[in-house]
Amino acid sequence: MIDAGSMTETTEQPAPAKATGGFPPFDTTTFANQIFWLVISMAVLFVVLWRFAGPRIRQTITERRTMIQNELAKAQEDRQAAERATQAYQAPLLQARERARELNNQTRERAAQAVKRAEADADAKADQATAEAEARLAQVRAEAKGHIAAAAQAAAADIVARLTGEQVSADDAAAAVSAVQKG
Repeated sequence: MIDAGSMTETTEQPAPAKATGGFPPFDTTTFANQIFWLVISMAVLFVVLWRFAGPRIRQTITERRTMIQNELAKAQEDRQAAERATQAYQAPLLQARERARELNNQTRERAAQAVKRAEADADAKADQATAEAEARLAQVRAEAKGHIAAAAQAAAADIVARLTGEQVSADDAAAAVSAVQKG
């Protein structure tokens, strides 16, 4: 049979006599060494940065500032040049517009004068044609009156001859027609 005392044995590992394991930075026995090497490392890092990296960084920053200032100055000069070019462009453009306006006004005036001359010529031709037509009409009226008067004289002489059987002279018939025309 198995003894009860032997049954109390376990499979656990016995704990070491001294705790040497764990996270080394938290080991309080090595704090002095850690601080010493931290100070040495920081001092070396500071010297490297101060002597080598610092001047390069300052030089790079200075170069960039200089380059930015130069670029800004060049941009300002370019802007001023663009403004001058715009003004140089605008001045001839305004002159050209003014010249075009003047030419347009001159052309408009010439066209108005040409229209007035054409109207005057057309009015003169119309007046002349009207005067010639009135003269022809007056001549035709005069001729028509003469023909009507001659026809009236012949008709009056013929009517008197038919009604009375007497012959009337042309002078008497003309006097009778003239008296009727006057009123």
